[in-house]
Order: sequence, then C-alpha cells, then structure tokens
Amino acid sequence: MAVKIRLARRGRKKAAQFDIVVADARAPRDGRFIEKLGTYDPNTNPASINFDADKAFDWIMKGAQPTDTVRAMLSYRGVLYRKHLQLGVIKGAIGQDVADQRYADWKEQKDAKIEGKRTTLGTAKEEARKAQLAAETKVKEARAEAIRQKQAVAAAPAATEADATEAPATEEAAS
Repeated sequence: MAVKIRLARRGRKKAAQFDIVVADARAPRDGRFIEKLGTYDPNTNPASINFDADKAFDWIMKGAQPTDTVRAMLSYRGVLYRKHLQLGVIKGAIGQDVADQRYADWKEQKDAKIEGKRTTLGTAKEEARKAQLAAETKVKEARAEAIRQKQAVAAAPAATEADATEAPATEEAAS
C-alpha cells in the first residue's frame, strides 16, 4: 500500500483551509485518511503551517511520500533536513549528537528568519496605515481650506455691496 502525506481541503468557497493528512494513495482527496498531522492556511501572510513535526518525521522515515506542496512545507519546517541528518547517522557518517546539534542550530536560524519576516510585515502594515491616515488628514485639511476660501470669497462681495450701499447714504447725508 502506497502512503502519501498530502492536503485535504476544507473551508468555504474561495477561503480554503487544508488539513495535512497521511492517506492511502488510492483514497480520494477529501476521503479516508490514516492520520491527521496538522493544518495549513494559505490565506494568512505568511501562510500558517501548524503540524506535528515528530509525527511527520516518523511517517517520512517509514516511507510515506509527500506531495509537492507538502514536501515544500516539510522542507520549510526542517523535517526533510532532519531526515537527511538521520540517514547520515544510520549510515555512520555522523553521530547522533552532531546531527541533533546541527538540526538545533538550523532550527534556531530558521525560527529567527520567520520571526523577522513576521515582524517586517507587521511594521510595514503599520507604516502603511499611518501613511494612509496622514494622506486622509491632508485631503481633509485641503477640503476645509477650500471651503474657507469659498466662504471668504462669498462674504467679500456681500461686504463690498454693503459698503457700497452705505457709502452713498452717508454722502447724501453729508450734503
């Protein structure tokens, strides 16, 4: 029996979420599965990938074949690198303690990189919001100034008309 690690779709139309499952290769996409490893949500930025790495590693070591998308996720989270190191241990190329240390170092660097991206996206979003608010404030002030100028122009002819009507009256009174 060929076993695959693949995605099973769920969620509503145009807002898909996926379960990462271990299933028989002959089973339908959303059909029976052997075990659920986690979830994948491509709608967030960066995409949310939550799965049990130890279970995924066990299935990979047993010979389960991941699909292309799941292979990318496993690589992103270090499961395939861990498999690579474990195969080196089995062949005797490196020791288990060396493999564990290399994996821990890689994992630390990767987590820092992911957190840096998350922080960068958060600050960029905040800066974009502040820039939009400043642009809206500028437009609002420009509109208020235009209204003030219109009112001043409308008030100026009324004032000159009032002065013009008062001026002849005062001249007639003076004569």
